[in-house]
Amino acid sequence: MEIKIGVQHISREIVLETELGADEVAVLVSEALAKGTELRLKDEKGRLVIVPGNALGYVELGGDKPRSVGFGAL
Repeated sequence: MEIKIGVQHISREIVLETELGADEVAVLVSEALAKGTELRLKDEKGRLVIVPGNALGYVELGGDKPRSVGFGAL
């Protein structure tokens, strides 16, 4: 699933692919916002992304459908 994270006062967003489901990510985001803790997400390549909960601007959860690549992909 693709996740886009907007951070306050930063013009670029963080984009990552993760194996977590939308509900799991939503719970992690809610906890980070409610408790003021950091949001920790691991992408498909094993990299860890850490964002302070109080700096989150928005989190956009993409669909589970993988992106198609190439000219003939439908």
